[in-house]
Amino acid sequence: MALIKEIRQRTGLAIGVIAVGLIFFLVGGDLLGPNSMLLGSSRTTVGEIAGEDISYEEYVQKIEQTKLSFQQNTGRNPSENELSSIRDQAWQALIVEKIFAQQYEELGLKVSDEELVDMVQGKNIIGELRRQLTNPETGEFDRSQLITFLQSLETADPQQQMFWAQQEQLFADSRLRIKYDNMLATSEYATTVEAKMQHKMANTIADVSHIQIPYYAVSDSVVSLSEGEIKSYINENQDKYKVEESRSIKYVRFPLQPSAEDSATTLETIQSLTVELKETPSDSAFVIRNSEAANPFITVYPGDPLPVNFTNNVDNPEVGVVYGPFLSNNSSYVSYKITDSYEGAARMRASHILLSTEGMDEDGKAQVKARAQEVLDEVNETGNFEVAAAQYGQDGTAQRGGDLGWFFKDNFVTEFADAVFATKSLGVINKLVETEYGYHIIKVTELPETKHQKIAVLELELIASDITRNDIFRNADFFAANSDDAASFEENASTENYQVLAANNVGANARTLNNMTSAREIVRWAFNDASIGKVSTVFELDDAYVVALLTGKTEEGEGTIENPEIRAQATIALRNEKKAEIIKEKIKGLETLEAIKEVYPDASIGTTPDLKMNASVLPGIGFAPKAIGAVFGLQNSGDITQPISEDIGVIVAKLNSLIPATEIADYTRYQNEITASASQRTAYMIMMAMEELAGVKDYRYKFF
Repeated sequence: MALIKEIRQRTGLAIGVIAVGLIFFLVGGDLLGPNSMLLGSSRTTVGEIAGEDISYEEYVQKIEQTKLSFQQNTGRNPSENELSSIRDQAWQALIVEKIFAQQYEELGLKVSDEELVDMVQGKNIIGELRRQLTNPETGEFDRSQLITFLQSLETADPQQQMFWAQQEQLFADSRLRIKYDNMLATSEYATTVEAKMQHKMANTIADVSHIQIPYYAVSDSVVSLSEGEIKSYINENQDKYKVEESRSIKYVRFPLQPSAEDSATTLETIQSLTVELKETPSDSAFVIRNSEAANPFITVYPGDPLPVNFTNNVDNPEVGVVYGPFLSNNSSYVSYKITDSYEGAARMRASHILLSTEGMDEDGKAQVKARAQEVLDEVNETGNFEVAAAQYGQDGTAQRGGDLGWFFKDNFVTEFADAVFATKSLGVINKLVETEYGYHIIKVTELPETKHQKIAVLELELIASDITRNDIFRNADFFAANSDDAASFEENASTENYQVLAANNVGANARTLNNMTSAREIVRWAFNDASIGKVSTVFELDDAYVVALLTGKTEEGEGTIENPEIRAQATIALRNEKKAEIIKEKIKGLETLEAIKEVYPDASIGTTPDLKMNASVLPGIGFAPKAIGAVFGLQNSGDITQPISEDIGVIVAKLNSLIPATEIADYTRYQNEITASASQRTAYMIMMAMEELAGVKDYRYKFF
């Protein structure tokens, strides 16, 4: 187990909050720069939560705790991108601690000692431990490993025991948040009236004819806009035009592409290694030593496909034969060898519909069983298992039609596994299967297969050599050194035929520029060091060198006419409003869509025979919720709506016919839909509301 190995072999890592070297690696920030604590700067506040300043030291300690949890789950140190995610998780954890602790206390939410014991060694082991304590052969949770680990803690040194106590506290904190979210999520309730409206919205259908008059049907020259009107419009619509602090950047990217010589060298090397792979008696050791693949020696279990690049190039691979090298889509050369093929433990594939009985008494279980039988009968009658799974399923598989994927018999509880593996044919098992989780309706989708294969993967990445990288860097450095301002930046890029790219409205915590990842240092430069018109030195990214130019700054606050983008957006919006009034006045009194078309030939007439009341899009036109609402407000066939202004133009619609939703006996399904939808949003909405109430301010971009 990765965690135990780390604890036993690297005790200092487990208590890394006191390890200065680890912190330097961990935070990746500029500890010796202008924001440095080490140089005596007073600017050491990374944010504010509920009126409390969050110090750099406190944040770094929380990062380390989160990083240790990552190591616990993966058995390795995080990459730079993963470290970025860890920092965000640590920040969120601080927010939760600061603003939810009082809520927990007021509500009396606790995690008892008995509950914590159950989480770490009882019947309900938490996911973090289950993922970590797995049998490498089956990939399943191994309770014996857990028992061994817990027993070893009795004689462990104090530092190791301290580490485990910290982990238990993290588990308890996580459970408290789950309780809080679940308490509010399960308080969601939909009334019958709401359910009837949901049913009505989903099943009331109109046959509609409509005409859309685009705003370009009126020339811009017809509409006059004054500076004062635009300014007033922005002020009156600040909800649309409030801005976050941002920067606008132009940059030239120098890709680190391998040269022809690099490609030839890599190909020559892997060809030589491929010959050795054919002759070596120890395939696994050879590829582990020489391959750059993430998993150089893999086991393909029954039902799992061979690597795509392998099957794309080889039709019927044989055991013991080496194939390749092939050029992959990941810019690498790969050779493959199936080293063994054997009959092993069977795997099969099935789908299920679970109706849960957890926490119910016998009467409750009996009701669920009766309902499950009704669902089974419905599935047998309609044959629509996947639809029924999405509608009735009560676990995470419902959203994928109940699919459980391929699995070994030991992956599931005995009752479920016995029922599935006893089946000799595909299709729905015509009986309910009861387990500790509830009643299952099961469909076998693939019968058991037993073929296992072991594959050696010899892969070498095709990357730029040091010589090539140095050549590319010299070009980038020469460009940066000779570009003193925006004018010379553009001129030099044009002279050298370099492509200048733009990234506008870049946020303070952004880590990408357009589709360019690992660009955090460029963003930090733009916010902390750059002034408008300043050209950067060369930034080194994973796959390119970059030279940047700061072209604009936007401070947080209300939008103003001085902001070019807001000015442009407001100008278009106000112009369209005026055009809408012109259009409405010109078609006033016209009683048919055809008559409107004669006035505006650019308008488009269409028909939607199956428009639902809950729709927000008119097919062939676009987002038009106001127009759709107006349609369903018409009373009689042949009635026409008033002209409706939408973002896409002015719309007039005619009701041809209306099929009202029929009354049904049971609206439970719609109540469940409304409740489930609201419950799924609850945790996110709680977090957003609490952050807003706490006045969270984030200054981390100054440090990371």
